[in-house]
Amino acid sequence: MKIIVGFGNPGSKYNFTRHNLGFLALDFYAKIHKLDWQNKPKFNAVIAKNDETNSLLIKAQTYYNEVGQSIRAILDFYKLHPQDILVICDDFNLEFGKVRFRERGSAGGNNGLKSIATHLGTEDFPRLRIGTANDALRSKIGDTDFVLSRFTSEEYEKLPEILKEISVFIDKK
Repeated sequence: MKIIVGFGNPGSKYNFTRHNLGFLALDFYAKIHKLDWQNKPKFNAVIAKNDETNSLLIKAQTYYNEVGQSIRAILDFYKLHPQDILVICDDFNLEFGKVRFRERGSAGGNNGLKSIATHLGTEDFPRLRIGTANDALRSKIGDTDFVLSRFTSEEYEKLPEILKEISVFIDKK
């Protein structure tokens, strides 16, 4: 079984913010594969099961910085290992729309990745980072407000292609 984790914050006020790009990617994937989301309070997550690929899509409801709590509970329940997950997260240090995959690595300042590494006791888990950089905007409002900001209209127009690329990657993984 494969666990695909999209980072984000619960609640409609975070929809289409940079930090919710992981949730957005999973919502897009679930829609094109006709998967239904179910609330799973014991995991503090919303989960969609893909029987064709024997995978679970996970949107932790713990808020971005505490995603590791939910992932640890899911891995323990299903008796899986850190290498069985794929994390999809935003990265404001990558060019907007750039997709970068690594089998393992440091958190690189990403608090969600730090949370998973802390709860799993390792940084050896696959991650797909999606670039959200917009240096002009980020320099005006600072990092915290930047990650919680919505996409510009130009960025929003590019999202479908980015989300398609992520979906193809998930299917190949």
